[in-house]
Amino acid sequence: MNKHNKNWNEIKTNDSWALFKIMSEFVQGYERMSQIGPCVSVFGSARLKPGDKYYELAVKVANKIVEQGYGVITGGGPGIMEAGNKGAHLGGGTSVGLNIDLPFEQHFNPYIDSDKNLNFDYFFVRKVMFVKYSQGFVVMPGGFGTLDELFEAITLIQTHKIDKFPIILVGKEFWSGLINWIKSTLSEQFKTVSPGDLDLIAVVDTEDEVIELLDQFYNQYDLSPNF
Repeated sequence: MNKHNKNWNEIKTNDSWALFKIMSEFVQGYERMSQIGPCVSVFGSARLKPGDKYYELAVKVANKIVEQGYGVITGGGPGIMEAGNKGAHLGGGTSVGLNIDLPFEQHFNPYIDSDKNLNFDYFFVRKVMFVKYSQGFVVMPGGFGTLDELFEAITLIQTHKIDKFPIILVGKEFWSGLINWIKSTLSEQFKTVSPGDLDLIAVVDTEDEVIELLDQFYNQYDLSPNF
């Protein structure tokens, strides 16, 4: 056996044992999240600080969400995630953090309920928890991670892998360029998405509009896990 084959076999063995850790994260996540009740996820940049207009708007949005009886789920870190947990905490509602170990920017924020602070090593397990247990996605301005979570949810709904739920983008000045590109380039020019796919997304500017869309949807549909 040459050196390359030996190294490859060692990798395969390590991959097999990693399955047990992956399974344990799924089991822990399912057991804890299933006890929490209906929640709305708030996504956005980890880099926005207190005082930034979208940080402060995320606090207001989360506060309004818990006033309506939902809990709030975030990625558990700083920035918009902190703002979402802060709004839920100040409103006396359920405040959940799904943390992941990242270099430089991820550390859990102080506004997460102590019994609802979950830690993950695997992005894909964490994303399953967001999608399965969220009754809606409220997406504030963010970067690649925010866009990843947004488009994964849209894809899963579009392909009927999960039930439809509200996907609400907050901040027309931030999102309008992306929405226009999807409409003009993807839908109209290249026809790589259907015109109706844009109906999966709503774009708003205020916390009251967020609540109005959540209420409109759940006046028609039951609250339940998405798959």
